[in-house]
Amino acid sequence: MIRTRFAPSPTGYMHIGNLRTALYEFLIAKSQGGKFILRIEDTDQARYVEGATDIIYKTLEMSGITHDEGPDVGGDYGPYVQSERKNDYIEYAKQLIEKGEAYYCFCTKERLESLRSEVNGESITHYDRHCLHLSKEEIENNLKNGVPFVIRQKIKDGTTTFHDEVYGDITVDNSEMEDQILIKADGYPTYNFANVIDDHLMNITHVVRGSEYLSSTPKYNLLYEAFGWEIPTYIHLPAVMKDQHNKLSKRNGDASFQDLVAKGYLPKAIINYIALLGWSPSVNQEIFTMDELIKIFDIKGLSKSPAIFDIVKLTWMNGEYIKMMPFDEFYEKAEPYLKESVRSGVDLKMLAGFIQTRIGTFRDIAEMVDFVDTLPEYSVDLYTHKKMKTNPEIAVSSLKLSIPFLKEIEEWTNENLYAKLVELAQANEMKNGQILWPVRTALSGKPTSPCGATELCVLLGKEETIKRLEKGLAMLEG
Repeated sequence: MIRTRFAPSPTGYMHIGNLRTALYEFLIAKSQGGKFILRIEDTDQARYVEGATDIIYKTLEMSGITHDEGPDVGGDYGPYVQSERKNDYIEYAKQLIEKGEAYYCFCTKERLESLRSEVNGESITHYDRHCLHLSKEEIENNLKNGVPFVIRQKIKDGTTTFHDEVYGDITVDNSEMEDQILIKADGYPTYNFANVIDDHLMNITHVVRGSEYLSSTPKYNLLYEAFGWEIPTYIHLPAVMKDQHNKLSKRNGDASFQDLVAKGYLPKAIINYIALLGWSPSVNQEIFTMDELIKIFDIKGLSKSPAIFDIVKLTWMNGEYIKMMPFDEFYEKAEPYLKESVRSGVDLKMLAGFIQTRIGTFRDIAEMVDFVDTLPEYSVDLYTHKKMKTNPEIAVSSLKLSIPFLKEIEEWTNENLYAKLVELAQANEMKNGQILWPVRTALSGKPTSPCGATELCVLLGKEETIKRLEKGLAMLEG
């Protein structure tokens, strides 16, 4: 059975690249009847953020990415938190020492700093294997006297070749690799060591991660070989970029999943969008439910090329999801935004019906409805509309006709108002738009509005409608 794992560090909010990795791991497992495991990698205690683990749980829940095993749901391969497995890592590191595949390193921080050199303006440290040559007596004496130590992997000579499902066969000269630290001075394992041990003990069959880990993979494979363990299938993913030159990064303040949700994006739309960041489906389709993604997902569709996060495309997709929402569900989500922006007592459900097909995110609501309470200051240039064949001069005639005409109408419904204003236009040998556009402009004071002229009349009510039309006429004449 295929078993994949998502192993985030609890260091803050979930950024888009991490969430995409979790999604692909989930889809790879579920598309082939496998299991998806959540493991919390909290061995970097210096970067640990209180509450970050709860954020991970909440993000996966909101995203519809359900794990079969993990710290909160249990399973047969626990514990699923690395800090709770601390003693296991030290024992495995000692096994490597016994095999001659690792060694104790007692070098001080000062000595390691002295090894630094400058290459092209960058500080480079390549460990010189000083402690590899310590005698057994020196090692035992240091351990007995409590001299601080780390445990380093001994990289063997030669080359290491591995296969990746996305990038193909890759060969690395082992001389390019440093004897990496496996166990730190605080007794905690490094990420590079702990994930190998955990992946083996949890029977992980497919390791999915960012392409930045390609260079570390040979080190992992040497560890697997040293233990005599089976090497998993590797799937390295291209980076998610903010533009052609810069990766998305939460450290640089780029949007996290939580940021996007707070800005009015729907979790389902975010998941749908990031599924297509580096993966091409075999069908000509862009909108997918999670069940559809599970059914159609194939590793062969993964790309080697970096994917650029396009907020405009995400906003479009989010708008499509908003359009597809049942109205009651849409109104429930839109109501807080509407109440925050509109206090004039208009029918909010009516207003919600006007805006549902016109917004990209729920945050767009405020700007779209800001005219309802207070007519904004606007230029008479808005009365010019080539398609409607109108301009300020025509608008003067239009409003002079419309104001007294509307004052006499009793049945204040959209259908009746539209029919009457069309009749007014025809009676005066005018195009429909030459009446409707000036009315719409005078009522909203905006170049675009969430609905047509007569719908605005109904929304605002007869008294406010006449008041705004008279103000518009005064502006045009004065």
